[in-house]
Amino acid sequence: MSEQKLHRELGLKEATALNMIDMVGIGPFIVVPLVVGAMQGPHAIFAWVAGALLAFFDAFIWAELGAAMPQAGGTYVFLRETYGGKVGKMMSFLFIWQTIIQAPLVVASGAIGFAKYCTYIVPLDAIQQKMVSGALVIILTALLYRRVTSVGKLSVFLWVCVVATMLWLIFGGMTNFNPAYAFDYPEGAFDMSWVFAAGLGAASVKTVYSYLGYYNVCHLGAEIREPEKIIPKSIFISVAGIAVLYLSMQLGILGVIPWQEIVKSDFIVSTFVEKIYGPTAATVATVLVLLIAFSSLFAVILGYSRIPYAAAQDGTFFAIFGKLHPTKNFPYVSLLVLGGVAFAFSLLFRLGEVISSIIAMRILVQFIGQAIGLMVLKKRVGKDFFPFKMPLYPLPVIISIIAWLALFAATGKYMWYGVGMISLGLVVYFVRENFFKKDVL
Repeated sequence: MSEQKLHRELGLKEATALNMIDMVGIGPFIVVPLVVGAMQGPHAIFAWVAGALLAFFDAFIWAELGAAMPQAGGTYVFLRETYGGKVGKMMSFLFIWQTIIQAPLVVASGAIGFAKYCTYIVPLDAIQQKMVSGALVIILTALLYRRVTSVGKLSVFLWVCVVATMLWLIFGGMTNFNPAYAFDYPEGAFDMSWVFAAGLGAASVKTVYSYLGYYNVCHLGAEIREPEKIIPKSIFISVAGIAVLYLSMQLGILGVIPWQEIVKSDFIVSTFVEKIYGPTAATVATVLVLLIAFSSLFAVILGYSRIPYAAAQDGTFFAIFGKLHPTKNFPYVSLLVLGGVAFAFSLLFRLGEVISSIIAMRILVQFIGQAIGLMVLKKRVGKDFFPFKMPLYPLPVIISIIAWLALFAATGKYMWYGVGMISLGLVVYFVRENFFKKDVL
């Protein structure tokens, strides 16, 4: 095993930038019609509020665990340490097991969405879109093949581009806002019924997907300066900042385009800008959306590449994944493998309902498992172990668990994908533990 160690070279600015560009990817631009369609009206804004609230309560869990255990790997480390012993080993294995599929799938979904949005500017057939998505993964992997200090500086530049683009869209929406569109609620829109609950649940699955990433800094815990302070701050700044940007942008779109037209649009941001400023500006906006998607995938690959590295360092994954680049000091094997699998997935899959399957795969082990693990650890070691302490404990944790369970149910048939992955992972884990002396995963 390499004796090299990751260096703590990322400050609050870089950590927050990496979180925020992870959160704002292609998601908020491709899910708007899906969210409005699920709610059937401009009251779809409440699904964005629901997503923000879930992210806020869940952020307390990440902040406590991240500040207390600032190591590479994030959830992998948290599950291993909170449960401890054989249970901790099993839970951390299940997370790595899911990550093998889920992480490249997240990257591939963003790359596929990127290629789809490109067709607004340049007509592309199905094969050409696959070529674009695959090339994007290769370019991103090449850009990340460098020292983390360089990555940190690049992340700040990309973050400025992301925020500037969002602010431009918000400005356009607010200065051309039509209340008749934004508040054109259909009859019975707010009737508290199972139909309303089902619509809100389906819409919230899509909005939560767009909020994910506020915890990216936890995956990079071993590279954060003063992690007990910077990790919680960067998480909450990210959630608050992105919530304001998302809600403002969604309200602006709803105030410019009738919700009936939003549902039918494949390029809602391009349509939105074209309606305000014309086709040339719409093309510029589309390019900026593509830059945002690019920036997000940059942060996603960076964060996920540290998880197999952490597992390899711990001896529960292939040792080769624990290698650091001899001169640039980053886990290059993990990065290259993740990029390679994501490249293959970007060629093999279509966007479709991949969002629901990604959410369903992550909820049980990563989010609910982590929340329960925090309570287990607090009972075992006491509150003094945690540099950051959430207010009103355990209320935020309980609210988070209930919300995640509701969201899991709202994924419908896709929740069985999550159950299936866990079940298969358990089989592999117990076979490995009982029939092999050496870990193979």
